[in-house]
Amino acid sequence: MVSSRWRLYLLFAFISFQSLTCCDPVPTSNPGPRPSESLSRPHSGTGTATIEPVKSTETAKPPNPDDNKYFHEPGGDDLLHHYDIRFFQKIVTDEERQDTLRHLIRAYLLTFEYLGLETWIAHGTLLAWYWNAKILPWDWDLDTQVTDEGLKVLGKNYNQTFYDYDQGNGTPPRRYFLDVNSWAWQRDHGDGANIIDARFISVENGLFIDITGLSEVNPDTEPGVIMCKNDHKYRLRDMFPLRDTHFEGVKAKVPYSYVPILIEEYTELALVQTEFHDHRWDPDMRQWFRIPETQKPVEDTAQIRKRSLP
Repeated sequence: MVSSRWRLYLLFAFISFQSLTCCDPVPTSNPGPRPSESLSRPHSGTGTATIEPVKSTETAKPPNPDDNKYFHEPGGDDLLHHYDIRFFQKIVTDEERQDTLRHLIRAYLLTFEYLGLETWIAHGTLLAWYWNAKILPWDWDLDTQVTDEGLKVLGKNYNQTFYDYDQGNGTPPRRYFLDVNSWAWQRDHGDGANIIDARFISVENGLFIDITGLSEVNPDTEPGVIMCKNDHKYRLRDMFPLRDTHFEGVKAKVPYSYVPILIEEYTELALVQTEFHDHRWDPDMRQWFRIPETQKPVEDTAQIRKRSLP
C-alpha cells in the first residue's frame, strides 16, 4: 500500500513532470533531479576526445552460424550476461565497470556523430540521464535506439567496424567494435533470441551498449506507433523531434516526451525514489552515493529465518 504522504508526493511530482515536456524548470522544492538542466547543460568534458575508424585487417570472431541466437554472452546470470563472449576475459571490478561504461557511451555518441547517424539514449540509460545525466552507478550495460532507416544504414555501411576513442589526455586509445545482428532485418519478436539489433562493444573486456531499432510494424492497425523487437511501443509524437542534451559530458539526444516514456516503462516511483540498489540520492550534490553498511536498515531476524526455511 502507498501511504497518503507518498500519494500526495507522487501527485505533486507528476504534475511537475507534465510541465517538463515543454522544458519548464522543476520547482526548486522538488528534491529530485532537474532534467531541464540536463537539456541545456554545457559540455563538461575535455573537448579533445576524438573517434577514428580503424583501417586494418583486424576482425572479430563471428558468432556460431549454426546457432539461431546471434549475440552470445559467457553466462546467463546477472553478471555474465552483460559481456559479449568474443571479448570476455574476466568479470571486471565495480571501478573498472563504471570507467568502461562511461567511456563506452562517450565513444558511442562521438562515433555516431562522426558517422552522421541519429541515435538517442533509452530505457535505463534514459532514466540515468533524467536524474543527473550520468550513468547509474549500479548499471552493467547501456541502451540506445535508432530508427529503422538508421539501422539499415548501420548494417549496410558500418557492420563489424572498429573505432579508436582517444580521450585526449595522453592515455592509450580505447577500441570498440560495432556489430549488427544478422537478424536485424526481422522486425518482430520472433523467438526472442535476437531482440537486440546491434551492439557497440568494448574490445578491452566485452561490456557493451545494446542498440535497438524502432519500426512501424503494424501501420494499418497501429498507425503512428513504432516499436522494438522486445515490444516496447512508442507514439511517433512522443519520440520526435528528439531533444538535444548532454550525457556523460558529450552531446546526446533524448525522446521528446521523455517523462511519459519513463513513467510508462518504470512507473512514477522511479522518478522520485531516492534510495535504490543500496544507493541514496544526494539532492545537493545531484549524485548517487552508496549507502554505508552502518546506515542500512537492520532486517528483522524472524523474516530472515522465514525466508531460509525450505
